[in-house]
Amino acid sequence: FGVAAIGHAHPRVVAAIEAQSKKLLHALGDLHPSDVKIALLDRLAALAPFPGARVVLSQSGSDAVETALKTAVLATKKSGVLAFEGGYHGLSHGPLAACGYSLAFRAPFADQLGAHVRFATWHETDLDAALASVDATWRDDVGAVLVEPLQGRGGCRPCPDGFLEALSRRCAERGALLVVDEILTGLGRCGAPFLSVSLGATPDLVVVGKALGGGLPVSACLGRAEAMAAWGDPAGEAIHTGTFFGHPLGCAAALAALDVLEDESLAARAHEVGARFATKLAAATGRPVTGAGLLLGVRFERPVLDLVARLLARGYLTLPAGADARTLQLAPALTVDEALLDGFVVALAEELT
Repeated sequence: FGVAAIGHAHPRVVAAIEAQSKKLLHALGDLHPSDVKIALLDRLAALAPFPGARVVLSQSGSDAVETALKTAVLATKKSGVLAFEGGYHGLSHGPLAACGYSLAFRAPFADQLGAHVRFATWHETDLDAALASVDATWRDDVGAVLVEPLQGRGGCRPCPDGFLEALSRRCAERGALLVVDEILTGLGRCGAPFLSVSLGATPDLVVVGKALGGGLPVSACLGRAEAMAAWGDPAGEAIHTGTFFGHPLGCAAALAALDVLEDESLAARAHEVGARFATKLAAATGRPVTGAGLLLGVRFERPVLDLVARLLARGYLTLPAGADARTLQLAPALTVDEALLDGFVVALAEELT
């Protein structure tokens, strides 16, 4: 699921966890934050794609999306959410309401989910159709537009050129916040710190997770100062917090993981290695290959569940993606040896013959 961006048990992450475990295992969250939590907040604020960012830490990607959706309500005073067919943002209550990936996730809880979420159709290449769907779906109560720059679980589905830039303008003009879900695509996996920014987006809130903790659970919502100021100063009990948000071990691991991503230039490596990998996959399979960096999907005309099982028997972990399970999703570590990728290409081609 994109967590092991720097591989499993990276020595620098393990060392950071061990060192932190000998100092402090738990702190009192927002009331008395640990020094390592403050350090991670500062680091993420500096990494954010806008100046003066404010950051809220949490554990899972769903938690970070919850923070973003709450922030949008507070900042805009509007409860509506515009999300996208095929989008996936997690399965806790708020993100589930905005899940356009599979009705099976939503159906058992439909009566409880927010009634203010509407879904625009996702178009991969037709900019006019994509924007027309957004405009047709938009209502006056929309305070948040929640989007992935590349739909991951939805099947490695890109958006049209210029779409995120145009979506940013609509949000600014209509008084909504653009919430970009970079939980899977961000922190270098797709060849840039934030794929959305490289595609022209001007986000108000960005959520990150998965790779952030180097294998431990930590996530974050990064927001523009003017939007995050809507939370105000807590009078007594904070209205959004969690016992383990900003856990010292997770923060220490995240700081080490960010160091590795930066010191080893892994975003640039993902861009270069991913481009070569995609070319080889397309040539070997004759199938369309979509995605960016080292988040790629190979598309087939039938579900790939059996193919995933056969590849697993050969030692390769892949995932079925898309509501129809017809995309083979590939998300190797950004540190992966290219020889391993070449071996996978050969194995995949053999399984298709």
